Amino acid sequence: MIIITGATGALNSATADHLLTRRPASDVAVAVRDPARARRFAERGVEVRRCDYADPTSLPGAFDGADQLLLVSSNDPTGDTVELHRAAIDAAVKADVGRILYTSHQGAAPDTPFLPGRHHFATEQLLAESGIAWTSLRNGFYAHSLTWLAGPWRETGVIAVPADGAVSWTAREDAAEAAAVILESDGAYNGPTTITANAAPTFDEIATMAAELTGQSIKRVVLDPEDWVATQIAAGQQEFMARFSLSMYQAANEGFFAATDPLLGTLLSRDPRTVLDVLAAPITH
Repeated sequence: MIIITGATGALNSATADHLLTRRPASDVAVAVRDPARARRFAERGVEVRRCDYADPTSLPGAFDGADQLLLVSSNDPTGDTVELHRAAIDAAVKADVGRILYTSHQGAAPDTPFLPGRHHFATEQLLAESGIAWTSLRNGFYAHSLTWLAGPWRETGVIAVPADGAVSWTAREDAAEAAAVILESDGAYNGPTTITANAAPTFDEIATMAAELTGQSIKRVVLDPEDWVATQIAAGQQEFMARFSLSMYQAANEGFFAATDPLLGTLLSRDPRTVLDVLAAPITH
């Protein structure tokens, strides 16, 4: 039995869909906070279980019988992420889960400026100490984030950032499909497993791509970080979110997202989607 948590979210919902093209519904269960939102899986014959990391009493039943458990990382900005993950891992140990696959992030490290990267690293340490076989899916930074991280460049002709660095922008759709393939491999991948696109362009290089794509003059401008934060706040963003975004640019500038790995293309048996695909999508669709 493969149990997939977070299957009403974009990432693991897509992974479940891909897995269901490979396995019968009886081999798959989804564990979600709100079972009513998973009705489409129930209609396909998939068992739906309630699972809330913040409610430890819900976890043993949610994970019962799992040969493999796909554990989605918490995205609750107000909660203690690592402690929520700890509760889920402890429950998986008690449920005698065969293997945990955890949705981590490229650049997971104790010294990254990007807070989720520190949380992912800490969670990987919990997995390593758990005694359960585990795979950490270190997905590249999701490419759709460029929609807001690059700003309104089509209107302004400027990609204004507080710092620049290489990022292996990776399509979330590709990462979801790769997770299904890894689940099907039944233990072929252990520990940290990097899943990224084939290239890691800087915002300066993205500006060049955007200019070539549109025929417009597009330039990258690096602003003073505090000036950039002030601009975001003036545009209506909460300060804590502006500083959260700032930490991503700073981590990129320090090289935490620069590495690429051919594994994703191998898993997909095709080339992964590219930044150019992301930039072109608003024009062609």
